[in-house]
Amino acid sequence: MTGLWKGFSSYAVIGIANTVIHWQLFFVCRAAFEFSQAVSNLLAFGVAATFSFYMNALYTFTVPASWVRYLIFIASMGGLSLLVGGLADHWHLPAIITVVVFSLLSLVLGFWLSKWVVFRERRR
Repeated sequence: MTGLWKGFSSYAVIGIANTVIHWQLFFVCRAAFEFSQAVSNLLAFGVAATFSFYMNALYTFTVPASWVRYLIFIASMGGLSLLVGGLADHWHLPAIITVVVFSLLSLVLGFWLSKWVVFRERRR
């Protein structure tokens, strides 16, 4: 069980910075540009995830970053961000619900995706 959560603390610290970036950009996209929640969530995710991808590659998983791994991460989690935003638009939920729900899902699912797929160490 300990191996499952190894690296989670540094992932969480980087995740806090990611969340601040994500939330700020999300609300700017909503208020200044009047984008939908789905588009705002996807754009904010893309910027914040790029930051956290490289920080996690350096500090959490100590695996060199690669374009293929980056694209796997962005496609997977970006799809989730679009889905959460789209559902919020469909159900006319407040924007704060969108970012809170996505942030919580992203924390857990993003960590597992990063650990077991994106930054998995190759056996030699």
